[in-house]
Amino acid sequence: MKRPYGGKGAELARVAPDFNAYTQSILYEDLWERGGLSRRDRSMITIAALIAMHRPDQMIGHMQTGLENGVTREELGEMIAHLAFYTSWPNAGVAARKLLRLTEQLDAGGGD
Repeated sequence: MKRPYGGKGAELARVAPDFNAYTQSILYEDLWERGGLSRRDRSMITIAALIAMHRPDQMIGHMQTGLENGVTREELGEMIAHLAFYTSWPNAGVAARKLLRLTEQLDAGGGD
């Protein structure tokens, strides 16, 4: 799987090598590559969880990965609207701003 943020989390190996190794081998190589759910579905679930738990630092990277896995911009917007009622209006507002930032970057040719 292509890692959110282009695998930049690997820099954490300098201070937390085991954390980085587990992230690479278990999270990305094992969990994301399992059968049963498509990458698209896994992306949607992950983005929903990040919104619900208010994890803004990881949203843009996973939204980008979601787009690469077949989730559309419109679906991301619909997810945010739907989740506003289940996860809190402020969480959805933060997610909407992250999606706006990502779409501006992509439209300006700064994606990937």
